[in-house]
Amino acid sequence: MKIVVLDGLGLNPGDLDWHILDQFGEVVVYDATPYDDKDEIIKRLAGADVALVNKVPITSDIIDASPDLKSIAETATGYDNIDVDYAKTKHIAVMNVPTYGTDAVAQFTFALLLAVTSRVKQHDDLVHEGEWAKAGRFSFWDAPLMELKGKTLGLVGFGKIAQAVAKIALAFNMRVIFYNHQPKEVFDEVIKQVDLKTLYAESDIISLHVPFTPEMSEFINADTLGQMKDTAILINTARGKLINDADLAAALNSGQIAYAALDVATQEPIGDNSPLLTAKHCYLTPHIAWAPLETRQRLLDIVVANIQGYLKNDPQNVVNS
Repeated sequence: MKIVVLDGLGLNPGDLDWHILDQFGEVVVYDATPYDDKDEIIKRLAGADVALVNKVPITSDIIDASPDLKSIAETATGYDNIDVDYAKTKHIAVMNVPTYGTDAVAQFTFALLLAVTSRVKQHDDLVHEGEWAKAGRFSFWDAPLMELKGKTLGLVGFGKIAQAVAKIALAFNMRVIFYNHQPKEVFDEVIKQVDLKTLYAESDIISLHVPFTPEMSEFINADTLGQMKDTAILINTARGKLINDADLAAALNSGQIAYAALDVATQEPIGDNSPLLTAKHCYLTPHIAWAPLETRQRLLDIVVANIQGYLKNDPQNVVNS
């Protein structure tokens, strides 16, 4: 069997071991494959039984040109880069990794929130620049600091990551509300499900935890931003395309909302012309919530288990069965 990894660098920049795949047969690893070069993708998949992909698009044309392909292992949770319905017509199983990063992303959600509310990096810089010494007093701060106790956290979506975030929020003695497209059971009766209008109006912090679908494209826009508090903090560790960048930048620059902290962007890497790069009070990180070593090792282990299950006719995490 031949396995081809089309864009391995994101998952494994060198601190994981691809040899774990050798048990299945021949393994060919490409650090990166041009997303827009269909001919090169087809060339690299020649003879492949299994493709490992993260962001490289696998379209119907590529599937048709890869007659040996039997399964596609997504090295992520989201799989919108793959034409899963067409793969199903060709009896190609598409497998994802749904739960590897729950704790890491929840942790990073609060890292972003604490970056805004506690300003650790900002004040560390000021101390090293000598500003504390110049102030001449025992305590010095240069920006408002916020206590999270009693603040309302509004979660858009209430899957595993959002639930993990909610647990952390309760440890901070925050109030937690959430919107979900269908009724959802809660693990603590203090957590309340609300409609979106209520969530926008009541939340001090709004955190996005929904997958990207065409229906959810840019659902954070001028209209929804206008429904939020002018002190609101918006956090996004989900997908960049959930937000209209121009509308968010305008809301930040006008003071319509107070802060945004984003680990994802509409275009990744973020474009030089993104209005978010110059927007006021906008914290940006380069899609790293999922990236701790332990988390990526767990992801790779689950990918291996997915392939093993498929070969034993006991498939798991198949999204187009």
